[in-house]
Amino acid sequence: MWDGFHDFRHLVEELMVKKTAEEVDLFWVTCWQIWQQRNAVSRGGVLHHPSRLNQRAMDYLKEYCDAMDHLVVTGSSPGVVTQAWQPPPCLQYKLNFDGAIFEGGDGSGYGAVIRNDKGQVMVAISAKGGAVIDSEEVEALACRKALEVAVDTGFTDLIIEGDNAAVMKTITQVQQETYSQLGLIYEDIWCLLAGLNSVMVSCVRRSANNVAHVLAKHARLVANELVWMKEDPPPAVEALYLDSNLS
Repeated sequence: MWDGFHDFRHLVEELMVKKTAEEVDLFWVTCWQIWQQRNAVSRGGVLHHPSRLNQRAMDYLKEYCDAMDHLVVTGSSPGVVTQAWQPPPCLQYKLNFDGAIFEGGDGSGYGAVIRNDKGQVMVAISAKGGAVIDSEEVEALACRKALEVAVDTGFTDLIIEGDNAAVMKTITQVQQETYSQLGLIYEDIWCLLAGLNSVMVSCVRRSANNVAHVLAKHARLVANELVWMKEDPPPAVEALYLDSNLS
């Protein structure tokens, strides 16, 4: 079929024997990039040069490996306090969000996931944003984006969790006048919260917010926004797995 290979399975088997684990990982990510390019072109998108797809595959794999570094469980280390993600009460939904600032002036990213009491993903997003001033701004923008998606998809009863103490504290001060440069963002958040039937806001540690964090970091690799409905987002599968074992 291809230079002595009978079929695609034969090719993969040869790769797994002759190549390192890192090279095989890059092969699969490249295949995924080609599939993404095919889908984009079929919808009228731009056909990128193969060398660009190869570079994006390498960047994506590096970003994924970097994100996984944050998933190391350190609860057994002396003096380190960790917190596991906990499912919401029965028939309720939990919204976790996070923001990320990209190095090199590449802007920012937002990640969010809504899960039910069984830990199943209802909605997940990975969205790219512009330049931000500090961590509070990117977290506030991530919260607003997460709430917009939650409202648009019909969720009205939420437990909201984030890992930025300043943002979570301000969110609980509903409709209070603020003169900060983030005032308009918080006003949008309060307006979205007012449209919910019930809401609970809680600040958690990063270890309880890993899925949203991974999705926020993944946003660096997307053009604008990715949304997963009732399916596990591929960039955060390992984080979801860890949550299911720790909760």
